[in-house]
Amino acid sequence: MHTDEHISVRRRPLNKMALSGALVVVTMFVLALCAPLLPGDPGAVDISRQLQPPGPDAWLGTDDLGRDVLLRIAYGARISLLVGFVAVGIATFIGIILGAVAGYYSGWVDSVVMRFVDVMLCFPSFFLILAVIAFLEPSIWNIMIIIGLTGWMGVARLVRAEFLSLRERDFVMAARGLGASDVRIILRHILPNAISPVLVSATLGVAGAILTESALSFLGIGVQPPTPSWGNMLIAGKQTLGTAWWLSVFPGLAILVTVLGYNLLGEGLRDLLDPRL
Repeated sequence: MHTDEHISVRRRPLNKMALSGALVVVTMFVLALCAPLLPGDPGAVDISRQLQPPGPDAWLGTDDLGRDVLLRIAYGARISLLVGFVAVGIATFIGIILGAVAGYYSGWVDSVVMRFVDVMLCFPSFFLILAVIAFLEPSIWNIMIIIGLTGWMGVARLVRAEFLSLRERDFVMAARGLGASDVRIILRHILPNAISPVLVSATLGVAGAILTESALSFLGIGVQPPTPSWGNMLIAGKQTLGTAWWLSVFPGLAILVTVLGYNLLGEGLRDLLDPRL
């Protein structure tokens, strides 16, 4: 049964949505990785180049301090992707552990874990993040940890549902009959068969984490200047939106395209990995 499903997944062609999202994601990765190779310093102030419109000397223009917008967007991509992947990694790790424990053992363990999940879901995540950051220093590491610690509930519910479905399957019963420990059954037998929805959720979660970081930086409690972040670039361009539109338009487009790319990739993976579709 499982072999047939894997064969059907391999034979199913990637749809255009997944390919489009993957192209955007790879492009942003390349931009972030190549940022140090670009000439110039994203924090270098040059008043003689103040508010230059897009042109041959600065493809995306310069800001009010003469800093190159393209260079700052490239370095901002590094920040956004770092926040996205580390925050989602933390959330996925916590969600897999709690969801696996709740789904495998069920009973009172499941009740306790899921009531904790319900309590966490009662708090709006963004306002919870704001409340926590109010007591901490607004740094990139604090932001990544807080986003991760407040974003694991969806993963936990997905993993729990998969474990409840798989724990009574024949291959799990056979592993129990052979004397395999609970940890071995969870890690070697059930989790690999439950990982597909987690991959989809993680892909979509990266987009959400990037949006959250941008929103926090826009509000001034995220990544602090002079470190370039798409969010703090947006708030810096707000004051000159009427005369220097490129300061807000290009960072905004970077956020839009990146988030859209991860959403398209996540939806495409969902179609690809779900044998029922």
